[in-house]
Amino acid sequence: MTGYGQFCPIAKTMEVLDERWTILVIRELLAGSHHFNDLRRGVPKMSPTLLSKRLRGLVRIGLVMRIGDGTRSRYELTPAGRELAPIVMALGNWGVRWMTQLGEEDLDPHLLMWDVHRNIDLATVPDGRTVLEFHFSDVGAHTSNWWVVINGQHEVDLCDFDPGYEVVVTATSTLRTMVLIWRGDLSWRAALNNGSLTLEGSSHVRNALPHWLKLSPFAASPRVLPQADAAR
Repeated sequence: MTGYGQFCPIAKTMEVLDERWTILVIRELLAGSHHFNDLRRGVPKMSPTLLSKRLRGLVRIGLVMRIGDGTRSRYELTPAGRELAPIVMALGNWGVRWMTQLGEEDLDPHLLMWDVHRNIDLATVPDGRTVLEFHFSDVGAHTSNWWVVINGQHEVDLCDFDPGYEVVVTATSTLRTMVLIWRGDLSWRAALNNGSLTLEGSSHVRNALPHWLKLSPFAASPRVLPQADAAR
């Protein structure tokens, strides 16, 4: 990595964090991904080669530990790495407030569904197997259907193929609509009322779904009102 040639602690910190994808790899570790394949699913547009390189660099400088875990490696943040948590949260809160424009290139069904599946409120889901289906009406066939399989209070799997189990509720929307719901920019009720989201299933399950799915950690961050609204 190229240094800034400054003794300033901000410069020294950014020599590490400013490399492309690095802060997102740390975000994934903070979010609970510890194995290489799980980390890849959290940064689906990052090449495996580059992810390996970034992990080696983070291990070398002491932000990440690589631990043998049977036949595969487990990655854990060191105390120095965990201390970045409030910085990462601050970046996310700032981004929700000020970086509000989402281009089509920002809408990634792989990342969205990976985030959704690891933020199930297991305490609210019934015992036994519960299967949720998500259909995105505006993306290619190979990424338009996703299944979240919740096995009791312990395990949640994400499938991009039909697992063959009975589905209790199907949510149909555009990808942008579900991204906006996940981010907290659009409420479940508003999406249902304006027709951008439809739910198919029993009335009980339709009402329960928003309680089963926790939103982004940044969903509750205060938004900045548009200038026209703020002036009123």
